[in-house]
Amino acid sequence: MELILKQDVQNLGFKDDVVTVKNGYGRNFLIPQGAAILATSSAKKVLAENLKQKAHKEAKVVADAKATAEAIKALEIKITAKAGGEKLFGSISNADIAQALEANGQSIDRKFITSGIVKRTGKYNATIRLHREVIIELPYEIVAEKA
Repeated sequence: MELILKQDVQNLGFKDDVVTVKNGYGRNFLIPQGAAILATSSAKKVLAENLKQKAHKEAKVVADAKATAEAIKALEIKITAKAGGEKLFGSISNADIAQALEANGQSIDRKFITSGIVKRTGKYNATIRLHREVIIELPYEIVAEKA
């Protein structure tokens, strides 16, 4: 089943993408949730015209995302957490990385950060998706809190 996405769907695609999914997923979830519409020939023509008009606006958004990416790459993120030796009491997740970025003046929603759950001190990398074309690697370090 071919569908046109009306909004970003995690692990499937971005808004205005034409995707192929299984019938049940499209008919029972995506279409009723308002996340997609059927990709008929007329809907594809309308989509092509809309994408042509959006291309100019999209260039500015990509430029802004690249500028934000450069600002983030310049940051050195150190997250302090309570630890016993190298093992943390708790864990560090995407929300903690988003909070550390916020403290450094960069507001990034945690759903755009992919790092996994970290339970030990050390240096790690997180992937940040600022735009579908702008994805960066952010190195960060987790240090034990001084008692």
